[in-house]
Amino acid sequence: SQRQTPTQLWRLSASSLWSFGQITVTQTPAVKAVLHGQTVTMSCKVSQAVYNNNCFAWYLQKPGEAPKLLIYYANTLNSGTPSRFSGSGSSTDFTLTISGVQAEDAGDYYCQSLHNIGSSWLFTQ
Repeated sequence: SQRQTPTQLWRLSASSLWSFGQITVTQTPAVKAVLHGQTVTMSCKVSQAVYNNNCFAWYLQKPGEAPKLLIYYANTLNSGTPSRFSGSGSSTDFTLTISGVQAEDAGDYYCQSLHNIGSSWLFTQ
């Protein structure tokens, strides 16, 4: 049988941790290599609940390109996002799943959240 070449999906620093004022974002795993057709999940955890429990988005950035919005409101696919992508979660814990990874899915994946803290609004990432 022909050996499959792993497709590196996302390249995030080993300590995928960001702080935005009072909000800390942890994204895992940091780096993962997967085979074509596999199902893969990645998670993002924020230290405080996002606004309305669903003001959360996922982006894919490829080298030399601007980030592309994949999913918003935690689980709503943006126009043009393939159906193999899905989002889930609420409040502080969110997951992105790719069911049947394709070569074009390689890149850096980022999560973004909106928070209302007192009278202030804060976007992460």
